[in-house]
Amino acid sequence: MRFVPVTCEQRERMLAVIGVRSVDELFAPIPAQARLDRPIALPDGLSEVELAAELEALSNENASGLVSFAGAGCYDHYVPAIVDAVLSKPAFFTAYTPYQPEVSQGTLQAIYEYQSMVCALTGMDVANASVYDGATALTEAALMAARVTKRHRVVVSETVHPEWREVLRTYARGGTIEVVEAPARDGVTDPDALRELAEGAAAVLVASPNFFGCVEDVRLACTRAHEAGALAVVAANPIMLGVMEAPGALGADIVVGEGQPLGNPMSFGGPGLGLFAARSEFLRQMPGRIVGRTVDVEGRPGFVLTMQTREQHIRREKATSNICSNHSLNALAAAVYLSAVGARGLAGIARACIAKAHYLHDALVATGRFERFSDAPFAHEFALRYDGDVQAMREALLDRGYVAGVDAGGFDDRLAGVVIFAVTEKRTKAQIDAFVKEVASL
Repeated sequence: MRFVPVTCEQRERMLAVIGVRSVDELFAPIPAQARLDRPIALPDGLSEVELAAELEALSNENASGLVSFAGAGCYDHYVPAIVDAVLSKPAFFTAYTPYQPEVSQGTLQAIYEYQSMVCALTGMDVANASVYDGATALTEAALMAARVTKRHRVVVSETVHPEWREVLRTYARGGTIEVVEAPARDGVTDPDALRELAEGAAAVLVASPNFFGCVEDVRLACTRAHEAGALAVVAANPIMLGVMEAPGALGADIVVGEGQPLGNPMSFGGPGLGLFAARSEFLRQMPGRIVGRTVDVEGRPGFVLTMQTREQHIRREKATSNICSNHSLNALAAAVYLSAVGARGLAGIARACIAKAHYLHDALVATGRFERFSDAPFAHEFALRYDGDVQAMREALLDRGYVAGVDAGGFDDRLAGVVIFAVTEKRTKAQIDAFVKEVASL
């Protein structure tokens, strides 16, 4: 690759065509006070060896080798080697949107398989090719429910991730929908408040496990929504769906989620993968794009972009969303991951996470430094109240090599002192015991 955009000879020829003798003459019409008359304050260029050494020095400033007990939306799961092996194939790694099915069958089939797996996980009929992340998936579900029900107000539980609710409120500022929050009680959605608020709403939005790791009564939330004529939107963790009942079987109309746990690394918090699935009757109101399986004139199977109801393809007033891309490579990672671990493997991973989380929960409470936050059942994540300065505790443990949970008070002042811990299958009993010992010594 050439790094010099034009040669001196090319520049002279261009100036001659324009009819000026020099660059200064070319820029002469620009007022002198608007011109930069000194060199730009940039360091001198580096050789390749010098540049590599500087980048390595910068990377060494990152902390590495930390044992993480943090989650709250981004989880430290193991990624099998086969995931990167498949993703790094040039045909997948560099592919753009598969508009032309005759040259994109591999990419289209991969997306189709991903959609099928999402349907199997969520208990839904149709899934799209993914959206940006869990937060945008939740918001798109709310907007879709408003289109389906022709209602304006949506009810979201306070136990849904605060950042997801912030994204929802940001979209609502455009006036398309009104957002009302249902209060929490003992770490889960207050069912009595939900019944009252759901009346006249387009959708009821809950998450299970929720932000605090607690398992919600999804069936009851869906019933509350349907009694009020609203759609039930459930956000789910895809790993936990290995052992938990699919939301579709509990009455959900739309299921969304963050797909990062499925074969995607934490990568400093992104990119995410927005899972989105719904009942077939809502197909034409779904956002994003959907790949379908068909046959050609000779009866041979093939894959095509069946639905893509965005502004680029249809009239703006008919578009279901301005989502302009799916996260195809992340979706492929999820499909490869699920193919590699299988249904039994996913269930095993989920059980390991849950068992280790409960072990850590009881051990931390036994130190006397934490109190229970909720009596609701929890899965791989849980919240506890700390009896001291949360930030001081986390910084002290960071120095000892641990990411000691997520400070919930950073999201909401009412949650000051609450710490959310997550445990994945990667954490060993020895790591958990060592962490608890460090906590007890503070």
